[in-house]
Amino acid sequence: MTESMSNTDVQAAWEKLVQEVRTGVLLTMRNGHPFGSHVPYVLGEDWTRAYLHLSQLALHTQHLLLNPHVSLFISEPDRPEKNPLALRRMNLQGDAAELAPETPAYAAIKDRYLARFPTSAMMFGFSDFSLWELRLQEAHLVLGFGQAYQSTSDSPATWTHQKPERKK
Repeated sequence: MTESMSNTDVQAAWEKLVQEVRTGVLLTMRNGHPFGSHVPYVLGEDWTRAYLHLSQLALHTQHLLLNPHVSLFISEPDRPEKNPLALRRMNLQGDAAELAPETPAYAAIKDRYLARFPTSAMMFGFSDFSLWELRLQEAHLVLGFGQAYQSTSDSPATWTHQKPERKK
């Protein structure tokens, strides 16, 4: 049986993962089925907020306008020397809302986004692009075999080790 990591170590591990991996898969609903799109993201102060800069022309944005329920999946890249089942990954679930430019936090979020993705500056001038805020309620984090953790937006810095149920 694998020992669980300390809460501090789990916190540091997800922070390292999202620093290393700048893109994720945004899952939206299309005709009642999950639809995945590769997107760049920045997080807020913790994992409970993520920000995306999306085009109104993209299918995923059209889906969000119909159904705001989303998941953002972040995973370290696969490499030939790695076991793909042990890759570090995080699945975040919540709802999305377009962030209006007059929102007090808009300028700071835009600055953070451009600091991480400077080549996106031009797209902020396009009328069909807007910032979206993902308001995330649940996180599922896998750091390797036997190292799965869960957290909720009620206490985002607290991670609970997911232990398999044993059959009797």
